[in-house]
Amino acid sequence: MARWSRSNPLALAVLVCLYERPMHPYEVAQTLRQRAKQESVRLNYGSLYAVVESLEKKGFIKATATVREGKRPERTVYQITDDGSREMDDWMTELIGVPAKEYPVFMAGLSFLPSLDPDDALMALRSRAEALKVKLAGMRGAMKAAQQAGLPRLFELEIEYEEQQLVAELKFVNGIVDEISSGTLEGLDMWRLFHTEGFNSEEVHFTFDTNPE
Repeated sequence: MARWSRSNPLALAVLVCLYERPMHPYEVAQTLRQRAKQESVRLNYGSLYAVVESLEKKGFIKATATVREGKRPERTVYQITDDGSREMDDWMTELIGVPAKEYPVFMAGLSFLPSLDPDDALMALRSRAEALKVKLAGMRGAMKAAQQAGLPRLFELEIEYEEQQLVAELKFVNGIVDEISSGTLEGLDMWRLFHTEGFNSEEVHFTFDTNPE
């Protein structure tokens, strides 16, 4: 049997929902949406049913009943198994306790930033900074509304984490914008030269030694 891969957070979300109580997949999706978990877990119905099928094959969940509401098709209700509860505990412990290498798309963009003309890059970075400000304002408004509604901080930790990430990113982006604008970014002259005269690999060499002696 192929080794189980913990690569899809949606599978964990299903286990957590079924740990609360038995549900059918549509109910799982509705529960996640009601709690705005689509902000932290990519959710669509097609992949959800594939995840449920995979979890059942692994023995982490099992079908317990079928229900019908009005003229709607029958829906299968699932519950978590003992193996599923152990998997959820182990997965959560690993997810929270063990840092993992992630590959944010913005990091990929930064790694290839010199391919853009410096002026175009500056314009794009300024645009990103403005978008981050708007997103932060909206997020803080939602957090304030949740607090006023009496929602405990425990259930907003992922939003708080994202807010702090956005604050740090905005500070970083503004810093790069300032350095490009003022001409103080190290390597800026080389970057401009690359787009005016082309890049000569025989004249410029970059060496990154990850194991210095």
